[in-house]
Amino acid sequence: MARKMFEKAGLIPGLQAGPKAAGDGVPAAESSKAKTAPGTMMGFLTAQSGAVQEAEALKARVRSLEEGAPLRRLDPSFIRQSKWANRHEASFLTPEFQELKAEIAAAGGNVQPIKVRPVSVLNGSTPPGGPTFELIFGHRRHRACAELGIPVLSAIEEASDVSLFEQMERENRGRKNLSAWEQGTMYRRALDDGLYSSLRRLAEGLGVDVSLVSKSVSLARLPEAVVAAFQSPLDIQFRWAAPLTEAMQKDPDGTLSRARAIAEKRGDMGATTVLSKLVGLPEPAPGRSASQALTISKAGKVAARLTADAKGRAVVRFEAGALPETKRKALVKVIEDFLKG
Repeated sequence: MARKMFEKAGLIPGLQAGPKAAGDGVPAAESSKAKTAPGTMMGFLTAQSGAVQEAEALKARVRSLEEGAPLRRLDPSFIRQSKWANRHEASFLTPEFQELKAEIAAAGGNVQPIKVRPVSVLNGSTPPGGPTFELIFGHRRHRACAELGIPVLSAIEEASDVSLFEQMERENRGRKNLSAWEQGTMYRRALDDGLYSSLRRLAEGLGVDVSLVSKSVSLARLPEAVVAAFQSPLDIQFRWAAPLTEAMQKDPDGTLSRARAIAEKRGDMGATTVLSKLVGLPEPAPGRSASQALTISKAGKVAARLTADAKGRAVVRFEAGALPETKRKALVKVIEDFLKG
């Protein structure tokens, strides 16, 4: 049986069934280990296992290098928005954006990188002047770094228009969600520019419900006068797509006339009240609608507004920059003392 095993071992390339003498260039210790066929085969398998593991590790390393986009700190002015940029200007005036900006300032830069693509991918050559990169996602972080005057940490990747659009949409869903109107505007542009042939194709490409895409696009296709009737486009909600679209279909002239009148005399009118007036519904019963806002002023300018929603919950909304991070704990203490009284 030993002879048969030696013969089998001899079939393995590079191995001999018989042991070599120590004087043939093989150390005595190694010579003694490979005196039997099982020992010879075990040595071969061990060597092969190590080689396979090393090869797999090298392949994994190559894959990670290929998939990972290089990171650079770029001057924000070198980066432009794409035509599918999905943040309305009002998004950069919210307390949430100011908090993000403060966090980035405290950290000395954005810890989570944005993603950009070289402008050269659009026309095959790098432009002689102007922005050399285009945003894929990270519009709020890019804006914060631009306002702070600091470089923005960026991942650079060559991406097609469809890839840019889908990455931007998915990244937003994982972070600060877009408002209904912002999302609809983004979807509308993608359809109008031919990125997708239909609402359904767009929904499938993004992995979202087609009814949500339909509602979003309906809001984005509302006339500018209707959108302007609200304090901000960000106030418009998904569930209002049907009544607003129906109002425009049944009475376009009347709806547009009411929208213009509301915009002229809106004041601090709540979004729900604006909706009711636009679609010709009766005013909500007292105690069921948002209350008239009470303004809080500083140096003659409005610094915050106090309102109550339909459930009676009080909300204080500060204007951008009116409540710095350093004063928030003090405000909490003031409210706690007020509630004790």
